[in-house]
Amino acid sequence: MHLAFSCYVFDVAGRLLLTRRAATKKTWPGVWTNSVCGHPLPREDIADSVRRRARDELGIGLSALTLILPVFRYRAVMPDGVVENELCPVFRAAWTGTPAPDPAEVDDVSWLDWSAFADEVLAVSATCRRGAGCRSVSWPASAGRSTGRPATPTACRRRRD
Repeated sequence: MHLAFSCYVFDVAGRLLLTRRAATKKTWPGVWTNSVCGHPLPREDIADSVRRRARDELGIGLSALTLILPVFRYRAVMPDGVVENELCPVFRAAWTGTPAPDPAEVDDVSWLDWSAFADEVLAVSATCRRGAGCRSVSWPASAGRSTGRPATPTACRRRRD
């Protein structure tokens, strides 16, 4: 098991930014997934690593970065047998604009209404399913506002591959 992170980025309309992983990626190539994910560098603060990967992968700066699931763990096995086994805190952030994805990381992006995403969650990567298996529409609605404490999505359920 190793440390990773996942981040779901929302615009002011509450839409979620989805990314399609580059076809050349070793894990989950060509799969639609969350906005940004990755691994912190040694001794790097995890929130700083989320911001770094958002800049590197998507050319975006994040605002209202909030840790929403601090202790989240998952294990997924790809069809070719590669196993991901991660402690993966989940963040939510806000951003508005047009991403400039790095083609080595991201093949495509799409803004999707949160409720549509929740309805289609089974069609996206195992990472995304485990991090956003919620039906709460209040989760993105507060993405641009700080409440002084981490928001916790309601009605979360874990799925197994």
